[in-house]
Amino acid sequence: MRVLAIAGSLRRGSYNRRLLDDAARLAPAGVLVEVWEGLRDLPHFDQDAEGESPAAVARLRDALRGADALLVATPEYNSSLPGVLKNALDWASRPPGSSALRGLPVAVVSASTSRFGGVWAAQEVRKVLGASGARVVDAQMALPQAHEGFDEQGRLRSAELAARLRAVLDALAADAAEEAAAA
Repeated sequence: MRVLAIAGSLRRGSYNRRLLDDAARLAPAGVLVEVWEGLRDLPHFDQDAEGESPAAVARLRDALRGADALLVATPEYNSSLPGVLKNALDWASRPPGSSALRGLPVAVVSASTSRFGGVWAAQEVRKVLGASGARVVDAQMALPQAHEGFDEQGRLRSAELAARLRAVLDALAADAAEEAAAA
């Protein structure tokens, strides 16, 4: 099973990217988590250009259509999701009726240096994904004070948080397997 993973941050050393890297390490047997690297290449969403499908947009849509599930890790900027992530989700969901997200099982995790771990941003991402036709799983995980959350190897310091991240992956994989069995 292939899980596409998108970190909603462009920052080098992003805590959300680290979270996805740890998710790849913690993934259950038979689940491959692949982090998508093209967020920086996407142009600003422009409805006039959506039919032209710029190359970076086509790569995003192809990656989503080739995945069995999607894992999104979001930081929180000004109590909401980052613009670059919203832009990617807008491109993925368009044009209407042919969303690359439609029916795709998705889980959202978040990491932030705040005490709350980006839960508001995660809720916004979940809302956008649901409106785009994705099947958002209930499992979620937030990493508060992310600047203290990883060890020198980039792994989660807390066994409890690692177990919660693994539980998100288990729920996502189970949902994707159920969807595949029904198809």
